[in-house]
Amino acid sequence: MGFVGVETEYGIAVTGPEDVHPVRASALLVNAHRELAGGGDVGWDYTEERPERDARATPVRPEPPELLVGEPGPANLVLTNGARFYVDHAHPEYATPECASARDLVVWDVAGERIVEAAARAAERMLPEGSAVHVHKNNTDGKGAAYGTHENYLVARSVPFGLLTRHLLPMFVSRPVLVGAGRVGSEHDASVHFQLSQRADFFEVEIGLETTVRRPIMNTRDEPHADVDRYRRLHVINGDANLSETATFVKVGAMLLLLAAITEGTLPEPLELEDPVAAFRILSHDPTLRATVRTTDGRSWTALDLQEEHLERCAAVAAAGSAEDREVLARWSDMIAAGREGAAALVGLADWATKLDLIDAYRARHELPAMHDRIRMVDLQYHDVRRDKGLHHRLVAAGRIPRLTSDEEVSRAMRTPPEDTRAWFRGECVRRFPDEVVAAGWDSVVLDLGAGRGLVRLPMPEPGSGTRALTADALEAAVDVEDLLRRLEVQETLPGQLA
Repeated sequence: MGFVGVETEYGIAVTGPEDVHPVRASALLVNAHRELAGGGDVGWDYTEERPERDARATPVRPEPPELLVGEPGPANLVLTNGARFYVDHAHPEYATPECASARDLVVWDVAGERIVEAAARAAERMLPEGSAVHVHKNNTDGKGAAYGTHENYLVARSVPFGLLTRHLLPMFVSRPVLVGAGRVGSEHDASVHFQLSQRADFFEVEIGLETTVRRPIMNTRDEPHADVDRYRRLHVINGDANLSETATFVKVGAMLLLLAAITEGTLPEPLELEDPVAAFRILSHDPTLRATVRTTDGRSWTALDLQEEHLERCAAVAAAGSAEDREVLARWSDMIAAGREGAAALVGLADWATKLDLIDAYRARHELPAMHDRIRMVDLQYHDVRRDKGLHHRLVAAGRIPRLTSDEEVSRAMRTPPEDTRAWFRGECVRRFPDEVVAAGWDSVVLDLGAGRGLVRLPMPEPGSGTRALTADALEAAVDVEDLLRRLEVQETLPGQLA
């Protein structure tokens, strides 16, 4: 279907006898995982990173850059499963490895939850007795601050960014009806007691480069972490952090289908909303699902109407695609049909509907007003990553929320990378040669040849290479990194095919 990865900033707080700043708490979490996993000191390779590159301008390939490697430390880990776990501002962030399917993305995303949960429990042992580390997979602290869950999709450079924008704005604005995480309250309207999206209130413009101020629905960061002449990375910052595996699967799978349809060039003209920013909030603020927004052709649409329109536009691509493509379409269709019946039919599938059901029951049982602090606590506790405390996980254990993954495959994904992307080579190098891997990035591995012979940077601009099929024999046979390089050269996987 395509390549996708998701970066999730987790909310974090420490309670107990000692005040712990979130930055320190985040570093404790990352370092705790280092101790648990026994990882080596691997820095991050910043050589090719260009966060200022804007998709609205023609990309300029710079002269061969000098090697720029960040110092290894407790705030950054490159994991054996190909992921990155690090401190981003005041949050622990887990970035999945590149995945070649929506279902793999779900598996490695859930693996990230388990990694964070285990690290939080280990971090508590580093603090004074009575301390508790609370980590939440959500996107707002309820006090005006927001933090991101960023999806990343690799798109052909030949697809104009303007065309992507026109097709995707109505998709982004409407999809919280199925994949929103839900939240109590609003930054803009005191009459809104509950809404579908945790993120909608924090977006101010349609298009832009920023991610923390004047947030745009369509982000223009053009940093592909791949061959810049062939690819662009669609950096999606408007989505919520999902706990529902079904919601994650539909969110990512529907995007992969839509991007494939856009790339094929067979779609009808895009729908154009009169005011996408206002529409994002209007649809998010209405859990009855009856609110409508207007397109420039004068038609009015509910969020479900817009989702159904996009589903129909992707039907041909799915029919001609893989079994997973067809499963995505079926689950997407089922969620839309459930939404037509109302919020209750989406309980167990959509995070927002499941949360609202919990809140309504709790409010009725305790006769509480809609914005009571205890209601806000139910909201927060839904996102707790601890399986014995988090409300989502307790519902899963009770059989009220279906899973797409198994404990066995999630446990395996905590340690091993996907086999069909370059994440395989990255993760296996970190596992097999922890002392010789100086740094790694999404598109590189930097190795120390030892004995003062310097460093070798292996570029990997093709996400579909560096796979198990291409590199496992060399990795398993190599006695050291120099031997690995010789074996890779014999297989002609350096620098082109591996890269």
